[in-house]
Amino acid sequence: MGDVALQYRVLPDGLDVNLDELLADITKSLPEGAKLKASEKKPVAFGLQALHVLVILEDKEGGAETVEAALAAVAGVQSVEIVQMGLL
Repeated sequence: MGDVALQYRVLPDGLDVNLDELLADITKSLPEGAKLKASEKKPVAFGLQALHVLVILEDKEGGAETVEAALAAVAGVQSVEIVQMGLL
């Protein structure tokens, strides 16, 4: 088995959420074996920005759902969705 790259779009609860602190909390919340490879802030609308995070993990059944659940459980996160997924 190889590795899979997952890009998630993480929307914060509101404009007052500090995205740098949110990114630090996301990094801490990742399950074992998942690594944050890159992150980027992208504008959504009306001053709201989303975090796009690239996570690398071993290609195994249920891995993407486990990471998504961990990201959604972080305080300050409104929603999480997979934007792209691909094998490495």
